[in-house]
Amino acid sequence: MKTSPMHRFLLHNDAILDASERGLSPGQVGLMNGWGVFSTLRVYDGVIFAWDRHWQRLKFDAERMRVPFPNSSDELEQRLNQLIEANQAWNSTLRVVVVRNHGGMWEGPGPMRDSDIIALTSDVAKWGATVKLGLIPNGRLAASEFAGAKILSWSENLTRYERAREQGFDEVLLLNERGEACECTSANIFAAKNGEVWTPPVNSGCLPGVTRGILLEQPQVKEKALLPADLEAADEVFITSTTRELLPVVSIEGLRIYTGGEARRKLHQAFRAAVDSYIAAHPRPVKA
Repeated sequence: MKTSPMHRFLLHNDAILDASERGLSPGQVGLMNGWGVFSTLRVYDGVIFAWDRHWQRLKFDAERMRVPFPNSSDELEQRLNQLIEANQAWNSTLRVVVVRNHGGMWEGPGPMRDSDIIALTSDVAKWGATVKLGLIPNGRLAASEFAGAKILSWSENLTRYERAREQGFDEVLLLNERGEACECTSANIFAAKNGEVWTPPVNSGCLPGVTRGILLEQPQVKEKALLPADLEAADEVFITSTTRELLPVVSIEGLRIYTGGEARRKLHQAFRAAVDSYIAAHPRPVKA
């Protein structure tokens, strides 16, 4: 995957700014400590897909992490649409960040909001057609009270992802302390067998991804704890994320897996139908 640079303009609280402008302070607690929450969304034909789901997850994670959070979903969505307009980012990736500003030893001087909202867009990453996964035991602690929260302290995931690329993999599968498949650094994992599809439950320590949640509404998709042996016994394995949609897994380090099933293809069709339906029900806002 080649990284996609951010577009020219960003959203900082209520203002659309040129990315070169300085609007943040090194003394903001959330920036110094990774104390904040974020979500990555897809924009299809100018429509922020599944905004309501992303908002609810952001709000839930913010409450867990004690990050002051905006009150109005509609107001924030309106500002995000202004950012999309400014960048002409009609088909893009959108990142929304909420940073906590107060608390701890290293709080910056001067008045600040309780939290800052930052959003930016970029071109959609060019993922490959398939993925090869490394394998990391004890990569997630399912027993942690903060398991599954999408927080700014993301360096552990980035380090693992970078190392995986250096080793010839596209991503890594993280096992939890029980030896169960949990998730990748930025994707959920699924296994299909005889027309049934399973993904690890949230109590495995995985992030409740938005794409994952949409697929769980399909009758053949269920949650179940998955061991590496279950992945080897499956007809096919695939991963999901907002930016990847659904991608087939062709290898997992140390495991023998099959790649001949049809479940992923059919679910991808169902997912794209959900995207089309959402866009039809939430047309791109018309600029006044």
